Amino acid sequence: MAKNNNCMLKALFIKTFFIRCVIIFLLIFSTKLIAQTTEKALPDNLKWSERTALTILNKYPKAWQIDGTEKPKWDYKMSLVLTAFEKLFEKTKDQKYLNYIKEYADEMINSSGNILKYDIKEYNIDYVNPGKLLFNLYDITKDNRYQKVIEQLRKQIESQPRTASGGFWHKQIYPNQMWIDGLYMAEPFYTQYTVTYENGKALDDIAKQFELVQNHLVDKKTGLVYQAWDESKQIGWANPETGTSPTIWGRGIGWYMMALVETLDYYPKNHPKQKELVEFLNAVAKSVVKAKSTSGLWYQVTDKPELKDNFLESSSSAMIIYSLAKGTNKGYLSASYKKTAQKSFDAFIKEFVKTDANNEITISNVSSNVGLGGKPFRDGSNEYYIKSKAKDNSSPALAAFLLSAVELNK
Repeated sequence: MAKNNNCMLKALFIKTFFIRCVIIFLLIFSTKLIAQTTEKALPDNLKWSERTALTILNKYPKAWQIDGTEKPKWDYKMSLVLTAFEKLFEKTKDQKYLNYIKEYADEMINSSGNILKYDIKEYNIDYVNPGKLLFNLYDITKDNRYQKVIEQLRKQIESQPRTASGGFWHKQIYPNQMWIDGLYMAEPFYTQYTVTYENGKALDDIAKQFELVQNHLVDKKTGLVYQAWDESKQIGWANPETGTSPTIWGRGIGWYMMALVETLDYYPKNHPKQKELVEFLNAVAKSVVKAKSTSGLWYQVTDKPELKDNFLESSSSAMIIYSLAKGTNKGYLSASYKKTAQKSFDAFIKEFVKTDANNEITISNVSSNVGLGGKPFRDGSNEYYIKSKAKDNSSPALAAFLLSAVELNK
């Protein structure tokens, strides 16, 4: 009996000792975890611009990883974010923001000065957009690889297929179609190139792209823009009379406004078409302010807030806020638009922005990437846009929020 009691006491001792060890281990581990979390936490007093940038840097140490991309990719999503980093670098002179841009360029451009996996024959106008990052990098480094890529992208523009009226096809696989985001993808680069290297010889052609939008993609009733226009009116989503796609998409409006303000950065004030572009910006600014919700933000299907399951969308709201703020700062828009941008910025934070324990941000209600045609066929209906799954922290919202914060000094 005594022997059994000893065995039981020994087993109990071992069990108690083991439990104590586990508790001590967990305490040590949790303390280290808390310490690590505290060490990584962003300062409380950061501006929204830098808080957003550092959130991106922490989540995506390499810029090609943005939006969870698994392999290095020459893509507009990266250049959208890196354009915001470029503006932040100009303001803060913090080298880490420039380094992030340069590292992306150096990973995507090989030693011969060629873009990895780039094929001009795709005539994907999205490929032009990252080229705008290279002008500043070349000026700083004089690395001829950057200049070579700039020239390659200019050649793409030169041979890009066009509609009968002279508008750029969005891609080789989308014949006769201008998409509104194509203006943002190509025209700022195209304008900077022609002013820098060609004495502005292509400025009329650039203005023509916006004129085609004004004549064919702007809705006569609301003054807002549709996502796309098929000049041939043959594709299934096209209105048989106008050729436009069915829906006024918030982010499409944002792309168009950003295209205007960023093209005007390089468009000479003394050129006859510059005033016209400023008028286009004023027209869409007036219309978009009329279309904002009572909260000061914009809906996914912007002209029909009453539609079932329609939702306030963050990327479009941030793009519009940025464009209104920048347009005012540059003198293209009246001061009242800056006040609107400031109020909508505050509403944006209240509606969409959350901060975590590390003071990093999450932006909610970002529309998925949506398109038209293809397989399976995307009909561009209001329902299609409303049913697109909203995400958190997708690049269009992060970048546009960062840009708007820079313009508003927030």
